[in-house]
Amino acid sequence: MAIRQLSAFLENKPGALVAVTEALSRAGVDMRALSVADTQDFGILRLIVNDPDAAHDALTREGILTAENPVVAVGVPDKPGALTNLVKLLAGEEINIEYLYAFLSPVKGRAFVALRVADAEKAESILSAAGFETVSEGAF
Repeated sequence: MAIRQLSAFLENKPGALVAVTEALSRAGVDMRALSVADTQDFGILRLIVNDPDAAHDALTREGILTAENPVVAVGVPDKPGALTNLVKLLAGEEINIEYLYAFLSPVKGRAFVALRVADAEKAESILSAAGFETVSEGAF
């Protein structure tokens, strides 16, 4: 099952990220993974958190525009070539990866990759059939 990722739209200026982290901290939300993509004027902060609903509410109260998107979280061995195997599998099935970012696992020898694809259900099915571990939202 895809997990919920929050995207926060921020001005590209000093302190913009502070507003996000302070709001999440006050709400008791724990960040599990994050990625920032920027342009000259704006940035998109993508977050995986332990409580997406509380995070969305906290950011909205601060006037921070947020959106929710499903992403596929996949456990991969933390070794050379593991990510290649994953992306080759999806490419071979004609699944385009819009973006991805990696984050560490508390389990030694394993990492996670968050993937944004058009059809998360299909991607999860293909990955699971190939022996990749897809991770549900409750695991975070």
